[in-house]
Amino acid sequence: MSREQIQYILEHVVFDYCVVGGGIVGLATAMELLRKRPGSSLILLEKESGLARHQTGRNTGVIHAGIYYAPGSLKAELCRRGAKATKDFCAEHGIPFEVCGKILVATNDLENQRLDALVERARKNGIEVERLDAAELKRREPNIAGIGGLFVRSTGIVDYRLVAEKMAAAIRSAGGEIEFGAQVRAIRESGNEVTVADGDRRWTAKKLVVCAGLQSDRLARAAGLKIEHQIVPFRGEYYRLPKSKNEIVRHLIYPIPDPTLPFLGVHLTRMIDGGVTVGPNAVLGFAREGYPKFSFSPQDVGEYSMFPGFWKTIASHLKSGIHEIRNSLWKPGYLQECRKYCPSLTLEDLLPEKTGIRAQAVARDGTLVHDFLFVQTNRMLHVCNAPSPAATSAIPIGEMVAEKCIGNARS
Repeated sequence: MSREQIQYILEHVVFDYCVVGGGIVGLATAMELLRKRPGSSLILLEKESGLARHQTGRNTGVIHAGIYYAPGSLKAELCRRGAKATKDFCAEHGIPFEVCGKILVATNDLENQRLDALVERARKNGIEVERLDAAELKRREPNIAGIGGLFVRSTGIVDYRLVAEKMAAAIRSAGGEIEFGAQVRAIRESGNEVTVADGDRRWTAKKLVVCAGLQSDRLARAAGLKIEHQIVPFRGEYYRLPKSKNEIVRHLIYPIPDPTLPFLGVHLTRMIDGGVTVGPNAVLGFAREGYPKFSFSPQDVGEYSMFPGFWKTIASHLKSGIHEIRNSLWKPGYLQECRKYCPSLTLEDLLPEKTGIRAQAVARDGTLVHDFLFVQTNRMLHVCNAPSPAATSAIPIGEMVAEKCIGNARS
């Protein structure tokens, strides 16, 4: 059967489910829909030529334990469940992962005091931690400088692109279909179905789930939904250390979070391929999917520049924003952030590494949206914000989204 014949059939079939987005949240959702409704017809549409090309495939691959999140919060619960589910999924499907642990490092007295609150938060979240004094920190991590630390035993590392590929295989095995090169541009909901279109190509389903990440607000508007937020891209720029420094740390090295700053800050991350990265910073992006350093999209910049919440956000975080831009443009400044924990690093150690772009939802009042954000109708569910650590939490997020989809829409 030719590709044209296959496309004709796809365009004239009414699927039970259509999922837009081939990142890990979309894949986990599709997988769960087929698990909950075996025998259903499902198609997943991805605009790129492969899976996990954006946020899923451009993160550090950490399986987070969830120590940073408020006890009892949805983020804390999903992260706790997601960490176990991710490890179980990897073990079941032969995906390499390692539970190497993470150390949060205090470099001054204020950060050391903040460790007390993190210990209590970990206890309430059911996360095993160990408080380290300066001597024990030095014993475990000879190349790391700090006056104390907190060891989180259950933190791990994995390649989420491999997780995505295995999820795709599970979807196909359950009868689902995946279509690449399908850039959804229009969405129309009727009483009994939803039709999505990419130019002349169309797909129709009884129920639609959109997990579009960096494009989530655009597709919500394309569906005629009224939303009160805007996706603003923030670049996370990393460096990779040379192979000679692959043993410089034994664990992941993370900072103590500063409650006055919107993002976590630079850390050292062991990768599942054996390398070590440092980063990221958090710099305003001038293109949603422009990964080269000086990418610029007039459309992307124009959209968020017209949104009132953007300027309120910039005003609220002007000092930290200037600091991040400085370090992005001036490598010695970035090095200084790294040497806060690892003083032996030099400029020559900072080698090029891929950049990630975070889809940051910004509310109309200028606040950064750090919680889940859904917009739902009888036939559609748009995941407008799936906050970090979405990769770790993807499997229970998929369960939650599938349950919302099945529970809300009429058959």
